[in-house]
Amino acid sequence: MTGRMRRVNESVRQVLAEAVPELKDPRIGLVTETGVETTPDLRHATVYVSVLGSSRKRAATLAAHGLLQGRLARELRMKRTPQLTFEYDPSVERGVRMTQLIDELAPDDPHAGDD
Repeated sequence: MTGRMRRVNESVRQVLAEAVPELKDPRIGLVTETGVETTPDLRHATVYVSVLGSSRKRAATLAAHGLLQGRLARELRMKRTPQLTFEYDPSVERGVRMTQLIDELAPDDPHAGDD
């Protein structure tokens, strides 16, 4: 990946990270943008998101991208604004689950971590 593509991906992620909290839709869950991959021709961008909440909130969150597309077009000065596609990224959810499993297996040692 070129430096230019990394900058474009980071710019798209930053604009979306600022715009998502401003959405006033109760159907949308707690969203974290975990990454963006833009095609070299800048026509499409896949946004990977982690959504905490029910599967219904996850589906509603992934469908609510029209407002974000407009915000991206306004804030990024690009010849072509990428068409956004959202994909669920389960890595955060998996990490939380792994932490829970480790906590369940770890003995309750009050001196753990004391050096």
